[in-house]
Amino acid sequence: MLALPFSSPAAVFFYSRDRTGEHPERHLHGYAGILQADAYAGFNRLYEASRKPGPITEASCWAHGRRKLFELADVTSKARGTLAVIAPLAFEAVKRIDAIFDIEREINGRSIDARLAVRRTCVAPLVSDLERWMRTEYTKLSRHNDVAKAMNYMLTRWDSFTRFLDDGRICLTNNAAERALRGIALGRKSWLFAGSDRGGERAAVMYTLIQSARLNDIDPQAWLADVLARINDHNVHRLDQLLPWNWKNDQDKLAA
Repeated sequence: MLALPFSSPAAVFFYSRDRTGEHPERHLHGYAGILQADAYAGFNRLYEASRKPGPITEASCWAHGRRKLFELADVTSKARGTLAVIAPLAFEAVKRIDAIFDIEREINGRSIDARLAVRRTCVAPLVSDLERWMRTEYTKLSRHNDVAKAMNYMLTRWDSFTRFLDDGRICLTNNAAERALRGIALGRKSWLFAGSDRGGERAAVMYTLIQSARLNDIDPQAWLADVLARINDHNVHRLDQLLPWNWKNDQDKLAA
């Protein structure tokens, strides 16, 4: 899912037959903005300074950084007996990270400048303290220790993890994209395959339309039914009028 320069939210899905880096390079060949994601190696060439039309700015996802630490500090799992022991350092790291999340929830949806102001005043000191604490504790651990590995994931990418402090456009996580992909992750064991590359590409288009409608609080079935009924006679040069956000405006006007 990509953040697009529209006043209304939209999602874009792309299909690829495998996880090699050539696919995101092709999908994003003309893009030079911000990419917030996990540490998937297939994105690495996108961040290179020599890339044309320019390097993509990497922003790491704090939800991914927190995840392994949370698993090691999961009190519920310990109670169920699925976790041998709670790691005190992981528990402390999660507590510190959650304090950052708490502030971010409060400023979610505010303007770029407002978010940036709060981050510089309230979030930056917490992030600085977290880094200092993690680097100190990391040196005391074996590099094979699970907590050390979880800390190292963040510390080796600290520049991209802290980029949100200087850019109010960047979110703390890419959870919005994760939520948009949840239906695919849950359903793929049922439908298994798209049938062909062309089928995968068509599925990506359908996911793009359906998820974009949902992001604009539109019932995808109602929107698709109306658009399919009208599109044959619609002016080909004005197809943008049928996009979810424009369609919603027209429906609101009719209802008024």
